Amino acid sequence: MELSHIFWSVILVIFSILCLFLFPNVNRNKYSSSSYTADEEELRLPPGRTGFPLIGETLDYYLNTRKGFPFKFVRDRMEQFSTKIFRTSLLGHQMVILGTAEGNKFLFSNENSLFQVWWPSTADKIFPKSDNQPAQVHAKRLRGIISPLIQKVDGLRECVGIMDMVMKKHLETYWKGKDVVKARELAKKYTLALGCNVFLGINDQNEIDEIVTGMDDIEAAFFAAPINLPGTTLNCGIKASKVMRSKIETMIRHRRNLLGSEKKSIPTEILVKDFIARMLSSVDDNGQVLKDEDIASHLVGLIEVGYTYLHSTLTMLIKILAEHPCVYDSVLKEQKEIASSNHPREKLSWEDFRKMKYSWNVVCEVFRQCSPAVGGFREALTDIKYEGYTIPKGWKVHWLLHSTHNNPKYFQNPEKFDPSRFEGDGPIPYTFIPFGGGSRMCPGNEYARLAILTFLHYVLNEFKWEQIIPNEKISYFPIQTPAQGLPIRLYRHED
Repeated sequence: MELSHIFWSVILVIFSILCLFLFPNVNRNKYSSSSYTADEEELRLPPGRTGFPLIGETLDYYLNTRKGFPFKFVRDRMEQFSTKIFRTSLLGHQMVILGTAEGNKFLFSNENSLFQVWWPSTADKIFPKSDNQPAQVHAKRLRGIISPLIQKVDGLRECVGIMDMVMKKHLETYWKGKDVVKARELAKKYTLALGCNVFLGINDQNEIDEIVTGMDDIEAAFFAAPINLPGTTLNCGIKASKVMRSKIETMIRHRRNLLGSEKKSIPTEILVKDFIARMLSSVDDNGQVLKDEDIASHLVGLIEVGYTYLHSTLTMLIKILAEHPCVYDSVLKEQKEIASSNHPREKLSWEDFRKMKYSWNVVCEVFRQCSPAVGGFREALTDIKYEGYTIPKGWKVHWLLHSTHNNPKYFQNPEKFDPSRFEGDGPIPYTFIPFGGGSRMCPGNEYARLAILTFLHYVLNEFKWEQIIPNEKISYFPIQTPAQGLPIRLYRHED
């Protein structure tokens, strides 16, 4: 176990013991007893346990996640209680986990009728809003603002042009002429450059480096234990977010002055591709515009989510391609066919991405095995009946990718890397959920697909590589990634 794991384990244990002494008579959960009262029997809560006062089973949950075994937390309890649903207590909240494809379908199919999106309070601390309302209150409005830019065809076509330009520049600057590189660092460079170009309209690398200083601290805080004390991971992330938001807010004020000086509405062609302009022009149901500090907070959140999801996936993709030469050769063949049909100076087209079927199957298998996300949360809007049990109103529901992604019931030999799982009709519905599902599916799913395939196209057409550290240890906090940054030796393709 790493020293950081031991440190946080000790902290959480000490905190738990203090809770026992400070709150010796606190009932851990009014429904925690294995023998129900008459009212509780009628309610019939899911089976489960709630752990220590206040922190519940958060310690076990974090330790399993940090070791890379989040599925174990679910599997152990489902086996113990012989049920598809169980209750626990995480992050100070009563929580239910639905660990099956059927549970995922029930959850995602009842968005806004039985469930609403919910985030832990750490999200509000890292990405605060001026009205102090919880993150979910702002989510619907933000989704409406950004959807035309990263979900609809016109906006995505603009993104493709930016991705192509950013990746070509990235390849020239950081890959070509190098014998050895650290894949994780280059994946981070590409992801941050892309995020700043798309969301902020910045393409100068020095300016990008200045703005995103501290992004790793923000990323770590997003997955950290909810302990906001000086020196903790969460506290460092909150401070880094504040600095980054301040820099972006200065940009926004400048843009607002420029747009306001035109004395006219912002042209549609600008709104289709300009995130800041679109946010500045957005009004709520009461005709109120977003405040500059809230726009900055939203933008930092968008960049952070894209950064975390993409750089980890790209790093693990490079690692897996090095370990599976046959998969690499098949992806290379597909990408070379696409490249040969284009003029060398042409950029990737919308149609090119449609041809990358095998490449995308490979990426999907990377998502299944190595997703940087753990899952998400919902809140029950009313008392909900499921599988003969009641999920009480106000309780949280936690869906986890690994409860199906790593389950041999849904994916035979889940430890085996096998892109053919995604051929034809693909996996059973609601078993493969890297972007969630239903009406609340992550709006950035197409953005992520295009960004990853653009990176893959240009890197594979230039290089083959090998790992310098075979069997490099994998770190699982804050996200899954090779512990030494995945140093690789590059080999240019012979013409």
